[in-house]
Order: sequence, then structure tokens, then C-alpha cells
Amino acid sequence: MIRLEKLTYDNFDDIFELKPKREQYGFVASNCYSVAEAYVTMINGGQVFPFAIYNDKRPVGFIMLGYGENADQDGVSVEKDNYEIWRFMIDKRYQNRGYGKQALKLALDFIRTWPYGKAEYCWISYEPKLLDLIQTKN
Repeated sequence: MIRLEKLTYDNFDDIFELKPKREQYGFVASNCYSVAEAYVTMINGGQVFPFAIYNDKRPVGFIMLGYGENADQDGVSVEKDNYEIWRFMIDKRYQNRGYGKQALKLALDFIRTWPYGKAEYCWISYEPKLLDLIQTKN
């Protein structure tokens, strides 16, 4: 069963070991970088929620949610007072099993608890490289 678990001293090393497929490296920051970014965001007053994604007791991915203007997103106006799926990755060994879909549903359920207040939008960040690749293949 897929579940989200708050990042702790007990699980962060496991999350640092998770990696996407090599060809996906340009599409998502490393989990180590993401956790460092979450820390810097928090100590500077930002709202961020880093979660380990588990299938039963096995770590299979990482997701980081934010609220408000946490990161430099090139002036995207939807940031203010809204939620964001800032990072989302499933380890290469566990892709194509439906874990990502289940984890995303749990993340949206968490957002719907309005941990920092109601919002009109939830948006997801992306890497332009990914969009270019998708458009090139079509």
C-alpha cells in the first residue's frame, strides 16, 4: 500500500539513495538537492512539505509540496497563496507500477486539508527540457 511519510532522521538516507532512470536526470532535481532546498526554504519562512513515498515498508519515491512563493519560478503569478507539487519522483526500480498515480492522489488529499489555508489552485512545476522532449517525439 502506498503512503506518504514525513521526512525524518530515520528515512532521509533511504530517500537520498532513490534515483530516476538515467534519461530522466534532466527532468527532476536530485532528492538530496530537493531536501537542501526545502531546508533553506523553511529557515527563510517558506512553507514546504517534503515526503518520502513508501510501498508498505519500502521507500519508492519522493514528493515535495510547497505553498506560496517558495522558489524562483520565473514570476509565475499562480504561486501566491496556492499550492505546488514542487518535486515528484519515483525510483527507476519502481516505475510503471502505479505508485506515482497513488502517491499523487495522496498528495492532493493532503493539500485538500489546507495545511496553510485555502487556495484556488494547485500547480506542478516542470523542467522545460521535458516539454521539449515530448514535443520532439510527437
